[in-house]
Amino acid sequence: MSIGGQEQVEKKYNPHDTTLKFVNRKDDLDPMCDDDDDCLRAEMSCGHAVTPESLTNWCRSQLDEGIYKFKCPALVEDYKLCNELWSYQEVRRLADLSSEEMQHFEDTMARLAAAEYCEIQTCPQCKTSVERKDLSNLCVRCTVCTADRKKASDFCWQCQRKWKGPGPRSDRCDNDGCINSDLQLLQTCKTIGLPAVKGVTGCPSVRVCPTCGMKVEHSQQNCKNINCPRCHIEFCFVCLKLKRECIKTSTPYQICPGGVAPRQTSIPEWKRK
Repeated sequence: MSIGGQEQVEKKYNPHDTTLKFVNRKDDLDPMCDDDDDCLRAEMSCGHAVTPESLTNWCRSQLDEGIYKFKCPALVEDYKLCNELWSYQEVRRLADLSSEEMQHFEDTMARLAAAEYCEIQTCPQCKTSVERKDLSNLCVRCTVCTADRKKASDFCWQCQRKWKGPGPRSDRCDNDGCINSDLQLLQTCKTIGLPAVKGVTGCPSVRVCPTCGMKVEHSQQNCKNINCPRCHIEFCFVCLKLKRECIKTSTPYQICPGGVAPRQTSIPEWKRK
């Protein structure tokens, strides 16, 4: 593993740390781990065993997928997941996070949490964070710049330049080249197949979540369903129906009766509850 381009030495617990409960059983987060190695394992609050390396890797993978609340992925009876919620304080301690790792975790968690509840971008003038409360309006006012200049200071959410033309508008401002890059990407992205899903070829490699409009890509591994990292609602990457609707007519590993949905031409507005 590397942080900031520098290779990190594999982490191990201090055997004299009396604040941890060490256990003599396999690592529940790494089934390929050798039971006979000399790496100490500690018990999480849910009762499952981890090493600092396996816990760090699992939580980092969750952040990479847009998930900032860490739940135990260990298998329990009947092939169900434990899903016990771990506090960040517990993760930080048992993952033995370095200062660089803590900075990465905390910055990413804050960004993901903010994105879940509001739309935030940086003002192109003063660089402060601005929330967009009306998701159908690209004309956004920076309160800091407005106060400093003693006149309305609006910028375009889409092209990140000073607002030009009448407003409000949901499509673009009057600046040259103001286009929705996500919509453009939806129309021009390459097509892929899903090797694990029978019959799926020629599927756009980029989709937007039909619930919140979050841009997502498929890993081309496992089934056709995607768990949106923002709204956490599962949908089919192939037909774009919610998973609960798609599974009524096909399994997760076969093509949908209607085939591959065409390229999306609009981005849904997220109706937060």
